[in-house]
Amino acid sequence: MDRIALVVGATGLTGASLTQELVADGWQTFGLARKPKTSNDGVHLITADLLDQDKLKEALKNINPTHVFITTWMRKDTEAENILFNGSMVRNLLEVLSEKKTVEHVALVTGLKHYLGPFEAFASKDNFIVTPLREEQPRLSFPNFYYAQEDEVYNAAQRDGFSWSIHRPHTVIGKAVGNLMNMGTTLAVYASICKHKGQKFIWPGSEAQWNGISDVTDAGLLAKQLIWAATTKEAKNKAFNVVNGDIFRWNWLWERIAKYFDIESEGFKGSAKVLEKQMRDDNIVWDALVKRHGLEENSLYQLASPWHTDLDLGRPIEVMTDMSNSRRLGFREYQNTEESFMNLFDRLREEKIIP
Repeated sequence: MDRIALVVGATGLTGASLTQELVADGWQTFGLARKPKTSNDGVHLITADLLDQDKLKEALKNINPTHVFITTWMRKDTEAENILFNGSMVRNLLEVLSEKKTVEHVALVTGLKHYLGPFEAFASKDNFIVTPLREEQPRLSFPNFYYAQEDEVYNAAQRDGFSWSIHRPHTVIGKAVGNLMNMGTTLAVYASICKHKGQKFIWPGSEAQWNGISDVTDAGLLAKQLIWAATTKEAKNKAFNVVNGDIFRWNWLWERIAKYFDIESEGFKGSAKVLEKQMRDDNIVWDALVKRHGLEENSLYQLASPWHTDLDLGRPIEVMTDMSNSRRLGFREYQNTEESFMNLFDRLREEKIIP
């Protein structure tokens, strides 16, 4: 049987890179999103809302995927709401596909909040975390929408007989507009504003993150792991961490990002200078930059997600991720982290998203 991929969240950070990789590998590829944008050649776009099962069923009536990649989520005000809505999205999708009896594998992308806790208790001082983070670590006692999503996949797999894989990236670095968790583009926009204002590129996070060891996940590398797990017998029915394969300290990388934008950097100085506060009134500045440089007409908060970057960089602990599970099974991909950021910045400039 031909491999037919359904990428759910096809225009997001992970989904966009995944569709590129699938098409390049010769897959018939369908991309589902609530508001599809222009996509790569070879991707068949589908408009659907995962919370409306009837319309979802209609949208997928002529599509019979063999492999399903779930890369999307919805942010709500509380974790209880996150659990309700995100669990329902996965359940609705898999119930609609259950009738087709064509699905061989379902891959779900979650993240390190599996180990660090939900937004309401994200690596807090009351939430003791053991690093490096390993897949065998038990679930936390906190309610977590990632657990709800996983349980929906496990239940459907037991019902329908497909295999599954769970993928837990650290911060994903890649290009997408309108993404809720977009550190790379957020830092590019922030640096561009600093340059325009003639001010320093000020570290917004904690001392632990500034001095500690960290890692991130390139969207392209994550796409490769998703396809590898979906097509490798030994990788079926397992959860995998996924990061670039190198480690770094932010006090090293921060200066390199500043150098790229030709601005002066400032490190941790006694307390966090949160990005959400630093950028609070910068929408007018960004609009001026768009006009001056003839950029794509994206608003500041279409591109930047300072709230999430503050969560990542404000953790009171250093965070590093173990990848032994997939390495042992043959996944050997590696991506240099500095290049992940610089390649993204180059692309954002080429596409006139930043000056």
